[in-house]
Amino acid sequence: MEIRVPRLAEGVESATVVNIPVSEGDEIGKDQVILELETEKAVGPVPAPASGRVTKIHVKEGDQVTVGQLLISLSEEGDAREAREEKEARAVRPEPRPAPAEEVSRQEELSQEYRYQSKSGLPPPAPPSLKKLAQQLGIDLTRVKGSERGGRITLEDLRTYIQSLQEIAHQEREAPKKVAPKGIDFSRWGPVTRKKMPSLRRTVAERTQESWSTIPHVTQFDEADVTALIELREKYLPLYEKSGAHLTVTALALKAVTAALKRYPIFNASLDEATSEIVYKDYYHIGVAVDTESGLIVPVLRDVDKKSLLDLSKELAQVAERTRQRKIALDELQGGTFTISNLGGIGGSHFTPIVNKPQAAVIGLGQGALKPVVRDGRVEARRLLPVALSYDHRLIDGADGARFIKEVVRALENFPEEEVRLRS
Repeated sequence: MEIRVPRLAEGVESATVVNIPVSEGDEIGKDQVILELETEKAVGPVPAPASGRVTKIHVKEGDQVTVGQLLISLSEEGDAREAREEKEARAVRPEPRPAPAEEVSRQEELSQEYRYQSKSGLPPPAPPSLKKLAQQLGIDLTRVKGSERGGRITLEDLRTYIQSLQEIAHQEREAPKKVAPKGIDFSRWGPVTRKKMPSLRRTVAERTQESWSTIPHVTQFDEADVTALIELREKYLPLYEKSGAHLTVTALALKAVTAALKRYPIFNASLDEATSEIVYKDYYHIGVAVDTESGLIVPVLRDVDKKSLLDLSKELAQVAERTRQRKIALDELQGGTFTISNLGGIGGSHFTPIVNKPQAAVIGLGQGALKPVVRDGRVEARRLLPVALSYDHRLIDGADGARFIKEVVRALENFPEEEVRLRS
């Protein structure tokens, strides 16, 4: 039996082998994990479809693999093999239906480098007028696939071929020219140690590079007076812990941000670049950046607007822990409409978070600090929270950015106690 890379997820065609817990010659049982694959930022197990012995491992840790690629050869146990062969013998295998002619693009034919072949060495059949036209245009008719009987070329075949050439040339002009990076010999100036970039780090690098290079970023800054919010948190913290939850600033921010998103829906939208349409979403799935030993991962909490603060606090803790242990599923990293990045637990003030494409915006929270603030003509020590908002300037103007960040600040400064109060 050949074990191959299974279908991973919609739009995901490759993965990285991160762990192979079996060796050649091992006896394994059905559903035993024989390999672990990392897809984007999630790690998923590949179970054995049957019991048997590992005869050959075709990949090694760190390899990039694609859907359908051979991973492991397995010699099945007698009963399992016979059962499978009997099942396959009974199975009716339908013949694949040929794709309609209109679905077969000429670009695909060109990419396969079609060439007319004749045992007699004669040129492809075509009317004399068509041969003359092709000669004038400098077109090799052996590259043109004829649609009539015997491969005879028509004027429409030639026209389609020319259009395909134009389309390919246009795509090549539009495609950005990638310049191969030049290697640097850093050892010329002293001792160095080289380590291969981890798979997760490469994924983060690719995603941030794509977002930064394709989205025109604008970042706006503000500060929220969270003195009352922190007091509210400390008041209810013991009650939340008795209920098995830890009330955090991030959980409170989830509610504040969702309220702002409802008032300014463009921040919960995405730009469909293929159709030049703005997609407004009627759901609020908020991504929360989690710092792990392997790198930054952003799991998504779904339907934040429909959950209580207690439920969000529990879910946030559970999701963050599973993310740090790399047990988060791929679908839990997809479908976010907005992202919160809270670095307050580490330190620092304002920073410029990068938009998580295809989302329209991301908000970054720094570490709150006591600062002197003038209130009613008197100087008071208040706890101010740094807030940074980055957004896609193709969708959002500076005025809307200012309104949104002020709305988030207002929601944090005037957080309703009934949202925090536990229901008996």
